[in-house]
Amino acid sequence: MAPPTGPGRFTRFVRRASSEGKLVVQPRMGFGTVEQMRAGLDAVRDVDAATVGTITVDSYTRVNDHASALLALEKGADLNGFPLVAHGAAVTREVLAGIAGDDFPVQVRHGSALPRELFEGLVAAGADATEGGPVSYCLPYSRVPLAQAVDAWAECCEMLAGISEPVHLESFGGCMLGQLCPPSLLISLSILEGLFFREHGLRDISVSYAQQTNQQQDIEAIHALRALAKEWLGDTDWHAVLYTYMGVYPRSRKGAYGLLEASARLAARSGTERLIVKTAVEASRIPSITENVDALERAARAAEREAVAEPAGIPDSGIYEEAQAIITHTLTLGSDVGKALVRAFALGHLDIPFCLHQDNANRCRARIDDRGRLTWADPAGVPIPRARDLARNRQRLTARGLLDMLSYNERRYDHPSRTSHPR
Repeated sequence: MAPPTGPGRFTRFVRRASSEGKLVVQPRMGFGTVEQMRAGLDAVRDVDAATVGTITVDSYTRVNDHASALLALEKGADLNGFPLVAHGAAVTREVLAGIAGDDFPVQVRHGSALPRELFEGLVAAGADATEGGPVSYCLPYSRVPLAQAVDAWAECCEMLAGISEPVHLESFGGCMLGQLCPPSLLISLSILEGLFFREHGLRDISVSYAQQTNQQQDIEAIHALRALAKEWLGDTDWHAVLYTYMGVYPRSRKGAYGLLEASARLAARSGTERLIVKTAVEASRIPSITENVDALERAARAAEREAVAEPAGIPDSGIYEEAQAIITHTLTLGSDVGKALVRAFALGHLDIPFCLHQDNANRCRARIDDRGRLTWADPAGVPIPRARDLARNRQRLTARGLLDMLSYNERRYDHPSRTSHPR
């Protein structure tokens, strides 16, 4: 079969929306039954905004326990997502029939370190896109050895690269653990996973970044991400995707809306093409279809209002230089990107703060400074400029201090009077 020669319909849709000045908004939606999943896709398609659909799989499918997913379906039990493999490709294709197309592409989101069966299913069903990566879906979500995940993802990328209609692949590297991972490290991992995808034949990809704790810092980070993507992935069809904050979320409706709308403004001011939203009930339960639609419409309207503002000024605190140093050094550690990633983590030169996976050194630390910026408390072995100077500033982190950092955005948006940091 001839390999693809241009972007698939997912990327074509995103490009068309971007050329019209529209931010593409996308939910993180997944339901167990065929009827619920189809109703959710129908509702997202009908939102008054540029939307793409999402099928998020359930927890059983994420870890390849398809027998348990099938048993849950047979018992009519609730699932926290769509069990694509248990339903089978034919059923999933029926869910997508008459709705997925040039004006409404659909992405399958998962979280699997070993996604071979899932990828086979989504390709057979005719899905337009998926996401993840060998690092970003191994270290935070599984106990699978990193080297095994790298081999599995190489095989999956090559499978996607061999089909005639391109399937878009998005790196989740910009969202390691959701919070407390310094921006330059998030950017580095997303670019490195993009290079991994390209090395295994893919040319239709996106790089990612997750909203953090300071909008000016996030603008600088996304600017750095885009500059590095042009340098390292310029021969691919790429765009940038932003995730609304993925850490501990505000509990009040007002706070949740405030954080969501801040992410939409950030996307608009940074030139980001696509935004994956969160709902007002994210802190307490799985959102309904109506709540997902509400979040999409709010985000789209906030982005439209921000689009008329003056272009954002770009701060410069050295995020680009740090990310460039991490990427360049990592690539010296192996004969290909996969080997380099495994070696870098084994040496502690790539190191995710507070990540307990057995292949992560867990020696480096981050902190939120007095301006609300997410910075290095101690980079440990991560090769960034001024690493030795930063290591001297390491302070003892208590359990209370860690909890305070984890709940920083929750407090800032639920109880703005309790923090002097700007929103």
